[in-house]
Amino acid sequence: MPPKNRFAELLPEITAWRRDFHEHPELLYDVHRTAARVAELLREFGCDEVTEGIGQTGVVGVIRGRTDTRGRVIGLRADMDALPIIEQTGLDYASKTPGKMHACGHDGHTAMLLGAAKYLAETRNFDGTAIVIFQPAEEGGAGGDAMIQDGLTDRWGIQEYYGMHNMPGIPVGSFAIREGGIMAAADQFDIVVTGKGGHAAKPQEVIDTVLVTAHIITALQSIVSRNIDPLKNGVVSACVVTTDSTAHNVIPQVVKIKGTARSLDPDVRDQLEEGITRVAVNTAAAFGATAAVTYERGYPVTRNHPSETGYAIDVARAISPDVNTDVAPMMGGEDFSYMLESRPGAYIFVGNGDTAMVHHPAYNFSDEAIPFGSSWYAGMVESRMPAA
Repeated sequence: MPPKNRFAELLPEITAWRRDFHEHPELLYDVHRTAARVAELLREFGCDEVTEGIGQTGVVGVIRGRTDTRGRVIGLRADMDALPIIEQTGLDYASKTPGKMHACGHDGHTAMLLGAAKYLAETRNFDGTAIVIFQPAEEGGAGGDAMIQDGLTDRWGIQEYYGMHNMPGIPVGSFAIREGGIMAAADQFDIVVTGKGGHAAKPQEVIDTVLVTAHIITALQSIVSRNIDPLKNGVVSACVVTTDSTAHNVIPQVVKIKGTARSLDPDVRDQLEEGITRVAVNTAAAFGATAAVTYERGYPVTRNHPSETGYAIDVARAISPDVNTDVAPMMGGEDFSYMLESRPGAYIFVGNGDTAMVHHPAYNFSDEAIPFGSSWYAGMVESRMPAA
């Protein structure tokens, strides 16, 4: 198990990398500066191979252990992209790019995995091959899937995947994980309601799309409350309502609804898709209007595999006495799910302390979490591929 004191020694260096990434946030696949810096550092560490451009702008580093008697290969993943948010932290190293911010801690994830890579390249105290994976476009761009489709798993023969995310609200130095679904499938829907527009003073001559839309939004909530098993999880949220009309006295011909549906179970996911279409179409029809529904499936459920979850817990417990092994699943989506569909593995949360929640303009990654995260990444390699 890698000693945390080694990462304590490396902390100023890793922190400097993290803050540099924080100052220069990049979105989705446009992470060229970040990826170039990651590749540069991996080469400085002495990685055996460094490959750029996987999944458009992803970076893959290969670190071989002192021995390789069993052909074991473990993949460790961090995400690199930021969010289109205006930062409000007041930090000395705040974003220098207007409208972009590392509001989810991907700067910290990247830095922690770089720290682990440096340690593993120094020590090589394992029997097998470690693959360090730096992924673009987690925030809605499915960069994890892009890397898988670009041959990540098969090209490097990865047998298990492990990933991590910081979590505000749990203490620095703690970990949280659960077997099975830990983060939700994240889908989205668009509903176009068409009626008969007209003057607001003559409602008898129109089919009121605003009224229809209000009934659809209310009825959508019945899907979870009345169609889904109450012991299972589901969320349907109508988030945006738009129309071309801006006048106080015009009933619009068309109203559009945008929303999201979240689930932790494949059957529930199917029920949500069917239910949203059924409720929208039939509610509109009851008022003489029509509703056209487009349902787009996004990231699948992030599902931790049983044995690999146990391995992740063992490593976390060797680092910290505070490990929650039954954390409540979260309804946010995560494209590490594609890697877990490709091979067994596990996804864990590391404490980020009492900070603003992720995706908030006042959020900041805690540098104090770095030794714990880097230790866990490195520990997964050394524990799953112990030195011969």
